[in-house]
Amino acid sequence: MGVPFFDIRYNLGPGEREALLRRWAAILDHGRFINGPEVAELEDHLCRFLGVEHALACSNGSDALVLALKAVGVEAGDEVIVPSFTFFATAGAVARLGAVPVFADIDPVSYCLDPESAAAKAGRRTKAVIPVHLYGQPAEVGAIRRAVEQAAGHEVVIVEDAAQAVGAVSPEGPCGGLGAVAGFSCFPTKNLGACGDAGFVTTRDPALAERMRRLREHGGGTQYHHDEVGFNFRQDSLQAAALLERLDHLLEYNAARREAAEHYGRLLSDHGLDDRVTAPTVTPGHVFHQYVLRVPRREELRAALQEAGIGSAIYYPVPLHRQPCFAALGYAEGDLAESERAAREVLALPIHPGVDAEMRVAVVGAMASFYSPSRPSCLR
Repeated sequence: MGVPFFDIRYNLGPGEREALLRRWAAILDHGRFINGPEVAELEDHLCRFLGVEHALACSNGSDALVLALKAVGVEAGDEVIVPSFTFFATAGAVARLGAVPVFADIDPVSYCLDPESAAAKAGRRTKAVIPVHLYGQPAEVGAIRRAVEQAAGHEVVIVEDAAQAVGAVSPEGPCGGLGAVAGFSCFPTKNLGACGDAGFVTTRDPALAERMRRLREHGGGTQYHHDEVGFNFRQDSLQAAALLERLDHLLEYNAARREAAEHYGRLLSDHGLDDRVTAPTVTPGHVFHQYVLRVPRREELRAALQEAGIGSAIYYPVPLHRQPCFAALGYAEGDLAESERAAREVLALPIHPGVDAEMRVAVVGAMASFYSPSRPSCLR
């Protein structure tokens, strides 16, 4: 059985397609293609869904982080602590403002920023920390803040990278409401995916919300009047409309991802693969943007899965402290051992809601055939 890693059409059945086309037809009628009424409606719905006071739609998840960092006062020369094992935009947003990304290591279980490693990187120039809720797993924001502030000897700003974690909840509260501000991505493959590029920022602080509204519109609250140099980070009404339709189904989609993760765990255990691969822990607040294993012989396994028609992906093959664009920062191989080990070992399996139980059985069955070709199948 073929199992694609991701099918962009899984949430575009006849009913969803018709509802989306109706919304898009309304936009063609009113003609406000950028920052139309759908954008304000989306922002209101996001606030209620996430339990935060302010949500501002913007162009994409990468710009959302730039907007957030700029709003909290990160400037050229400031140091911002980030995990090395994450998508490039986490550190790229820091560099875009002329600030310095300071790379720290991850916790080997959650893959999120390790509080002790972050604290070890703190100093007098530390302005902010970006905990990443990687793969939809909430990071330990409170522990990270306490550890870094104690080490730095002053307060630091927490900017959450919640690009992969819309709807995720930690014991501390909803992701997106744990720091000063948070950036989210609505890239089409995300749990809440648009039909193109889109993102949003959240905050509980009305002053920060107001500043971000100005910054996304070239730094001005009134047309042709600019309080500061800002950005063109506006969101298209067509994308806001798509997100409104999909937000109505997000609780269902996230629950389906958790159910799939639990099923994968049972299948791996039934096949006796517990001693071969390390599966992620299923916690109530995890929304499983990705289902990521640690596996031996990764490239061989990927080739075997591909031969069986099964998709997989590596998030991420090169930690950021080893990327050529950051070579001038002086990091070397071995500096962040857990990030480097994760980059060698992780493999993501298909997890989106279009992957049904039969497909998951096929995925794990193919893995079992690769690791234990003589062992009989045991499926559940």
